Formats: sequence, C-alpha cells, structure tokens
Amino acid sequence: MKFIPVLFLTLFTLLQFNFANAQTAGGKISGSVLDDAKKPLDGATVILLTAKDSAEVSKQLAHLDGSFTFQNLKDNTYLLRVTYLGYKDYRSDRIVVSQQKPVNLSPFTLSSTGKKLNEVAVTAQKSYIQQKIDRTVVNVGALISNTGTNALEVLEKTPGVQVDADGNITFKGKSGVLVMIDDKPTYLSAENLATYLRSLPSSSLDQIELMDNPPAKYDAAGNAGVINIKTKKNSVRGFHAVVSADYAQGHYGRTSESINLNYRINKVNLFANLAYDQERTFRRLEIDRDYFDTNGNLTSSLKDISYFRPTNHNTNIKAGMDFFVSPKTTWGIVYTGDISRSNDSSPVYSLLYDNNGVLDSTVNTLNTSKNKFNSNGINLNYTHKFDSTGRQLNFDLDYIHDIAGSNQMFVNNTYLPDGTLTNSTTLNDNLPSTINIYSAKADYSHPLKGKAKLEAGIKSSYVNTDNAANYYNVIDGVNTIDYNNTNRFLYKENINAAYINFNKNFGRFSLQTGLRVENTNGNGHQLGNVEKADSSFANHYTNLFPTAYFSYNLDTAGHNVLVLSYGRRIGRPNYGSLNPFTFFVDQYTYFSGNPFLKSQFTDNYKLAYSFRSLFTVAFAYNYTTDVQGETIHRDGDVFISTTGNIGQQKTLDLSVNTNFQPAKWWSVNLYAEVYKNTYQGEFYTGYLNQSQYTFSTNGNNQFTISKTWNAELSGFYDNGGTYGQFVILPKGMLNAAIQKKILDNKGSIKLSVRDIFHTFRPSGTITNIQDATATFHNYLDTQVVTLAFTYSFGKLTNVPQKRDTGGADSEQGRAH
Repeated sequence: MKFIPVLFLTLFTLLQFNFANAQTAGGKISGSVLDDAKKPLDGATVILLTAKDSAEVSKQLAHLDGSFTFQNLKDNTYLLRVTYLGYKDYRSDRIVVSQQKPVNLSPFTLSSTGKKLNEVAVTAQKSYIQQKIDRTVVNVGALISNTGTNALEVLEKTPGVQVDADGNITFKGKSGVLVMIDDKPTYLSAENLATYLRSLPSSSLDQIELMDNPPAKYDAAGNAGVINIKTKKNSVRGFHAVVSADYAQGHYGRTSESINLNYRINKVNLFANLAYDQERTFRRLEIDRDYFDTNGNLTSSLKDISYFRPTNHNTNIKAGMDFFVSPKTTWGIVYTGDISRSNDSSPVYSLLYDNNGVLDSTVNTLNTSKNKFNSNGINLNYTHKFDSTGRQLNFDLDYIHDIAGSNQMFVNNTYLPDGTLTNSTTLNDNLPSTINIYSAKADYSHPLKGKAKLEAGIKSSYVNTDNAANYYNVIDGVNTIDYNNTNRFLYKENINAAYINFNKNFGRFSLQTGLRVENTNGNGHQLGNVEKADSSFANHYTNLFPTAYFSYNLDTAGHNVLVLSYGRRIGRPNYGSLNPFTFFVDQYTYFSGNPFLKSQFTDNYKLAYSFRSLFTVAFAYNYTTDVQGETIHRDGDVFISTTGNIGQQKTLDLSVNTNFQPAKWWSVNLYAEVYKNTYQGEFYTGYLNQSQYTFSTNGNNQFTISKTWNAELSGFYDNGGTYGQFVILPKGMLNAAIQKKILDNKGSIKLSVRDIFHTFRPSGTITNIQDATATFHNYLDTQVVTLAFTYSFGKLTNVPQKRDTGGADSEQGRAH
C-alpha cells in the first residue's frame, strides 16, 4: 500500500495550489467580543448575515482572546450578530466589504442580562453529533433513550463504536481504543474497564469525544484512537443541583440514583457528583466445539451452556474544589472514587458426545464468585492565564490507587448418561490485585501573530502493579495449594513524554501539526514457588508520533470543507494481559496472560469532506503491525484464550454522517460506514489470512410533539465482520423513548425501551483452531424498560467554564 502516502501527498499539493490561488481573492471582516468588564468572551457565537435579507453566510466561535475573522468574502453589505449565554444579543450596523479594503471593527461589548437562572432547564436541544477538525463530539443528553442507562450502553449506541458481549470496545472496526474519562486515562484492564463503565450512570455524562487520529497533546496510546468520556461540569455562579432516579425492568429489576451538586461563592467553587446503582443481569452463553483427528475425521463434540446472573452494587463519587486566586490563576483539587461489589453463581453444563453424536458424559460446574473493585484517585491542578491573548500554563498531578479481588469456588461433577456420578473435584481461588499510578504533566499554550498558536507539554508517569493468583485443590474439605497454577506477578512501568503542536489559519487553509516523543521502560517479574522458578523481562524503547491536519475551505463562506490528516499511534499491552496467570472458567475453558506481548503500532490516514456540519463523508486507511487481539488455541480438549500478537491488520473505511430536518418537529441523524478488515500473520495453525467487509449503520430520530413532550426512535445494525480469529454474525438493536417536562420545566419524566425486539445477540465462529471448530451464541439481558425522573433546582448566573483536569488517562485505561 505504498501508493497511500503518495495519494495523500498529491492531494496536499493540489490543496496548496488552490490555497495559493485563493490568497489574493475576497474581502475581510475582523473584530473582537468583550464582556462588561472589557474581558474577552471566549466561545461567543459570531454570525455573519447579508444585510439585504439577513441570510446566514457563515458562523464561528470567538477565540480565547475574543477575536474573530471572516475572510474571502464577496463584495456586499453585511451584518453581524453576536450571542453568548447570560448576555444580551448584539447586532451590528451595516458593514460594507470590498476586496480592496479589509474591515477592522472596534470591539463589541456584550451586556450581561443581569438575571439569575432560577430554573435550571435547558430549552434549546443540542445536536446529537458535532464535527470538528480532529474529533467528532456526541452530546449524550440529546438522546432520550440514554436515560437510565450506563456509560457502556451509551457507547454501544455511539456511531462507529462496537461493544461485544464481554464489554470489549472497538472503534471503526479496530480494537485497542484508549478510553479516557475527562481527558484522563483509566489504567484499567478490559474486564475492569467494562465493570467501571457499567457502574457509571448516563446521568453523569455530558459528551463523548471520538478521535480516530488524536492531536499530539494526547497520549499516543490507543492504536484505534481515543474515546474521551466527559462528565458533567457546572460553570455557574451560585447553587445548582440535579437529582435523578430510575427503575428499569429487564430479566431482573435494577435501580439507579444520582445527585450532582455545584456551589460557587466569591473565589471558591465546590462540586460533587454521587451515584449509586444496583442491578442484577442475565446472560446465557452457548459454545459448541467439534474435535477432529489429523485426517479431518470427527472424534468428539462438546456443548457448553453457561448461565451468568451477577448482582452488582456500584457507588461513584466525584468531588472537588476550585480556588480562584485571581482572575488569571486557579488552583483545583478533585477526588474520584468507585466502589463496586458483585456476586455471581454461574452454573456451566458441559455435554460431551462421541463421533456418532451419542452422549458420552456430562460435567456440571458450579462457579460461585465474590468480586470487589475499589478505585481512589486524587488530582491537583493549576491554571494560569498570562494575558488576554490566550497564553496559558496548565499543570496536573495525579495519584490513583486501585484494589481488585475475586474469591471463587469451582465444583466440577462428572456424570455418565444414566446419571451416575463418576468424579467430583473442587477448586478454590483467591485473586487479589493492586495498582498504583503516579502522573505529572504540564501544558503550555502560546498564541502567535497571524492567528497562529503554539502548544507544548511534558508528562511523566509511573505505574506499579501487584497481582497474585492463589489456587487450592479441596480434598476432603481441606485446602491444598495448587503450585502448578499459584503465582504472583509484579510489573513496573515508567513513560516519559514531550510534545509540540502548531496550528495556523491561512484564509481558506488551516494547518495543525504536532510531534510527540514517548520513552517507555517496563519491567515484569513473575515470582516462583516451590515447584516453579522465577522469571522476568524488561522492555525499553523510544518512539516518535507525528500528527498532521490540513483543512481547506472550498468556498468563501466555509460551507464546503476538506480535511486531510495523518497520525501514528501505539497500543501498549494492558497490565493484566502481561500477567502470565491462568484463570479458570470451567473444566474446558481457561484464560491466560502473555508476558511476551509486544506493543502494536498504527499509521492512520484520513480524507474527509463536510458540508456545513450537515453532511460528512470520510475515507480512512489504517495499517497496524504486531496487532494485539484475543487468540484461542487448543491444549487437548481445553480451549485457552490469551492476548497475542496476530501479525498485521489493514483497515479500509468509508463513513458517512448526516443531520437533517424533514419537518420542523422532526430531526434526523444518520451514520453509516463500510470497512474491510484484513489480518495476516503467523498463527498457531500456520499462516492467518482473513478478511471481510462490514456494513454498520446508526440512526436517531428526534420528534418534538409539543413544548413539553418529545420522543425518540433510534437504533443500530451491523452485518458482522472479522476480528482476528473471530467471525461475527449480524446484530442490531431498536430503541424508543418519550419524555414529558414537568414542574415548570425543572423536571422531566422519561420512559424508554431498549432493544425492543431483543435482536442484540452477539454470536459467531472461532476460526483457525488446530483440529477443531467452534461457534458461540449469546442471549443477553438487553431488552429493558426504564422509567426515569430528573429534577433541577438552584439559582445560577453564568461564568466561564473551567478546563478539564487530570493527566493519568492512558495509564488508568490499561489497568482495567
């Protein structure tokens, strides 16, 4: 695929040629927006209108210094309208534009409304999808059906994101996505990340940022890109509270309650978000395996039927304080906590058949488990604005302490077809885990002349993990240590990074480039026991990660935009994936870690076209080496699952996103993509060469019935695809919801139905297993009816929004 860089270089050259021809054409209007105190209003909306009929020509947000510029304008007479929440709208006098004479306006001063927002009710509906040069923004609250769900279920409905039955997340057909919370990595293993996202209620979420090619400011981790989940923050003066509660009925009932508090007085801002949910879910998993001899003749078959009915109790806390030392300097401290407890009694029925399909024996396994996960994090942050131009310094210190543990008991009873018990074994285990994460980072932003900006930063993180696996064979009620599986694994990692990022507007052409360097040092130590010797490994490497974005307006109004981008990413192994322990599911299914797992590297290329943020089409090509993925290999009759380096992955992706209004009361967002995954590399069974096209679509309809009633119909579908060894069958989901605003628009009651036809049943085939084939089928507890109530109260006035804090996102994301 060497033609890909050549293609992008050619397109870039053509854009440069058009840009050069465009520089001499078009008029210009520039100015700035200030508040009552003559301070810049960053983010004010500036709308350019024609004076003749007030038709909208273009729109933009004021920069950090309050400035704005409209360029390449036709000779005409214009008007400007400026809006900002909490301020009276401003409308300018007529402005005559000539190509020969740029118009530099005196600063506009917006007057505060002086009114307190006695009722905290949002009357303007946010659009579900917003497109930016380097990311797609999803507004969680725009979908009524998100009410009463959790963060993982919200991601499940997000365009381009797929979530499997185990909670593993892929983005645009690729695994290895970095999930961040408020710009902070979660440092969690895939299993613990899924547990954490299930415990995070949708009522605490504000936006989801999807970045398939993040800028250099972000950690290079996550070969599939970054999904940044932004929780709700209040940027208001006074007291504000939102309480919500819901009850949901699926296979079992579940409840969720949360409260969001914010109080600002003088120089102090206090905030807290508390949430609790209790749920019991259901899952039925069937795995069918056929075993063959070397000549391809069937020798035996195995049918596993597993039932999972976990009961989960989750508590989330986020609380903190901001202290505004001066108008330019802010100190802040944030505490985040998560307490999760779950209990499960999961029976597994294994039916063994001979080559003629006659039942040979039955193994009944009862797996009882008690699991806990505690996470405590503290963030100290500092922001200093040197002047009104946007020159700014940010600093973050993070410490995160995670404790996880599991106590399990496996009772295996083997029976003949007539019900005679032939064997019984009992295995107990205790699996404690501790993770400590330390992170420090600093970011500096410096505006330059000519609408340019330079950003730079440094970061250092240190992680140490301690995982133990204590297994005991129970004989006559006495625990005896199983030294073959008992072990302890210690891992330490230090990552040092620095980046520089530059962006500038040249009329129709915009440029953003960056370079990040990361130095990684990892050391693993597997402690031995009386039967096994110690072992250890070390990894030290330094890599460069360039990024570039080129944007070109095809017309003077900026309605038609082309964006060309490139970026390089790394996918480091999750800490749990490096742990060489064996974890038992049943007598015929194990999970095992891989201390020899290597990092994967991805080159991402993308070309996108958008029209007024109403329509976007994009073509992307991604090439990954040493791609990581779940692999299944056979040891006798046992299937062992581990994370391995499969080889290389190539992904071609064509996606389309559109927003439109068929009627004033009906708005639609549609997303569709077609991608082809190709996997090639040495494998257990020889050379793996597997590829398949996948079609995926996601749609949302919003209906405004009246001022107090609105409804929604949404859903998604994909026709399956290939992911390493796994070939997935088609799946989809249809959702509906209706909402009634009550109590003077301070409250709302929402009724939603998720997976109306119960069609989300992830199933598929596992390929490339030596002398064996396997299929799996899931029956999940996704058909759920939810009734939710939300109420907002408090007296507020608007103040500028505080920045997101934290610098330990990528590390925390690998710990779950």
